[in-house]
Amino acid sequence: MRRSLSGIAAVLLGSALLASPALADEMQRQAPPEDAEVYIIAPQDGATVSGPLTVRMGLKGMGVAPAGMEAPKTGHHHLLIDTPLAEVDLSAPLPSTDQTRHFGGGQTQATLELPPGEHTLQLLFMDHRHLSFDPPVASEPITITVE
Repeated sequence: MRRSLSGIAAVLLGSALLASPALADEMQRQAPPEDAEVYIIAPQDGATVSGPLTVRMGLKGMGVAPAGMEAPKTGHHHLLIDTPLAEVDLSAPLPSTDQTRHFGGGQTQATLELPPGEHTLQLLFMDHRHLSFDPPVASEPITITVE
């Protein structure tokens, strides 16, 4: 019974922390610079590629910094693979999955293995906490075909 009570206590404590004003402030999305722009340099929209695929990421109006490093006008890249931006919860940190790749080391290029077929790719530039800027700094989605 003791384990059950400690589990319930942990859930209640977690709920209380989530409701705290300090935590709410920590989860506030920041405004990006007005001229911030993220884009996919390569591959080009409509390209047919063979694996492994190299994605090159571009950025204007901001700087790239590793995740966890808080500096003004900086963030890091995330790549949405076959995931429309409309399906991403921009109010919470983005989870790292096969469809939402994190480049928290400050990478601006990545090599990926994707299965053959058509895929959509879109960059989402996020702050040091993996939170989206408000408004989001996102590239136009591109469509590629992997042979």
